[in-house]
Amino acid sequence: MEYTKLGNTGMDVSRICLGAMSFGDPEKWIHKWVLNEEKSRPIIKRALELGINFFDTANIYSLGKSEEILGRALKDYANRDEIVVATKVHGQMFEGPNGGGLSRKAILSQIDQSLKRLQMDYVDLYIIHRWDYNTPIEETVEALHDIVKSGKARYIGASSMYAWQFQKAQNIAKQNGWTEFISMQNHLNLIYREEEREMIPYSLSEGVSLTPYSPLASGRLTRDLSVQTKRTETDSIARSKYDETADKDRLIIERVAQLAEHYQVSRVHIALAWLLQKEGVAAPIVGATKLEHIETAAAAVDFRLTPEDIIFLEEPYIPHGIVGFS
Repeated sequence: MEYTKLGNTGMDVSRICLGAMSFGDPEKWIHKWVLNEEKSRPIIKRALELGINFFDTANIYSLGKSEEILGRALKDYANRDEIVVATKVHGQMFEGPNGGGLSRKAILSQIDQSLKRLQMDYVDLYIIHRWDYNTPIEETVEALHDIVKSGKARYIGASSMYAWQFQKAQNIAKQNGWTEFISMQNHLNLIYREEEREMIPYSLSEGVSLTPYSPLASGRLTRDLSVQTKRTETDSIARSKYDETADKDRLIIERVAQLAEHYQVSRVHIALAWLLQKEGVAAPIVGATKLEHIETAAAAVDFRLTPEDIIFLEEPYIPHGIVGFS
């Protein structure tokens, strides 16, 4: 496994991050394909054996169950000082007032609840999951700063927003001497590259690392579009992101398959290698529901594409509508 620094920090993270949205309770969560604890633990353990030290979850994943599963497994299998754990805040955790969002009240409450579920004294990276249009960003950034100063988080990051929003948040942190953001968890893969227009250039200028989510486009880059899985049949969020542009994206998916056949590797190798060779990308966040998923992702770190391969993969891309911010 290769490691890199996350943002302008001295913290080392593996080039693959294991995303924990795949772990939870399929009976109580919108995603019916997630794994229960019994099936999740071997994947987390295998990730550690492969040298992966970076794990990402969120309070909203299975309404806290993901954090519980990940926390128990890491407590049993890992050295806390070696691993990097990220969780996120914003989602609606309960009905009624103050159940979600990025108010000071919500953030200070949710960090304590996340730490309790994770069975940890701190998280390494605390991420705002979305932009909160109903809370002044000054209130949000100051609350995040206070969490860092209290020792409950080491660093802060952001996810899924417009570049102007991220710039505004970062500027407010700088102007007030508050903790600055070190990472951007954005939607980026071979069939969705709209982040290249503004978010990536801005992040590079700030020394902010990218930790892209959906690096395999919810599996669409790993198989022919005609192949159906439980996730493709039940994941309405993924369908809302990719179904509308399926015909446009088909040529890119076919080119991924061609290169995979040429190099005698999996399509995962091709899709992840493209991301790993992209400037600013520290670690794609890879979900896994089988051991082979995380094993293949870890193996992809050692694979390299040529400049000609990258041109071949990127050439068919056409502009897409913005998705993933809501």
